[in-house]
Parts: sequence; C-alpha cells; structure tokens
Amino acid sequence: QVQLVESGGGTVQPGGSLRLSCVASGDILGAYAVAWIRRAPGKGREGVLCISASDGRTYYADSVKERFTISRDTANNAVYLQMSSLKSEDTAVYYCTTEMYSACGSDWQDWDYWSQGTQVTVSS
Repeated sequence: QVQLVESGGGTVQPGGSLRLSCVASGDILGAYAVAWIRRAPGKGREGVLCISASDGRTYYADSVKERFTISRDTANNAVYLQMSSLKSEDTAVYYCTTEMYSACGSDWQDWDYWSQGTQVTVSS
C-alpha cells in the first residue's frame, strides 16, 4: 500500500512563500504523474498543478501560473510544490495525489493515492 506523507503547510502573509513536500512510501512518485490539489473553505477540490512521468508540467489553475512551480526528487521519492507571491485566495487544504500509470491529462479525482492534506493559510 502506497502512502503519501505531506508536509510544509502553515500560515504566511500575503506575498510570502511556502514549499510543500509530498513523500511516498514507495518509489511511485518517480514513475508516474503527481498532482497537487486544493480545497478552499466552502469550495470543492480544485486541481492546481501536475508533473508528468516525463517531468512535463500541466497547470490546472491559471491563477497560480507564474507563482507556483512543481518539481520532483526521484532519489527521495518526493514531489514539491513551491508557492510564491501567495494570495489570500490560495488559502486551502493542499493534497498531493498519484496512482499507477497516472497522467496529467487524466481525471485526478479518480486517482488512488492521496496525502493527508496540509493547511495553507495566507493572512495578514
């Protein structure tokens, strides 16, 4: 059973930065697409950004372009979400997700493996 453990959330002022980490119990993160998803208060889940098996990037949310980046550390079975120029509307619980043979163009809502979620709060 693959487990995804997430860390790095917290409270930051507008304009600040945070880096979220997603580490897998197995080496699945090096082989398949991994997506970051968020759920803002009172809203449904929203796709944010995805990295493909070949390290291509897909932005699901136009609002994070130029501000968020995604990267992979295969040696450590980790994927990172670097968030900069944070805005209050970025406040949400953030999740990483993946599954076997996943692709950024597929429906991430059906993916098998999810992290526990970490709260990101952007507030002055």
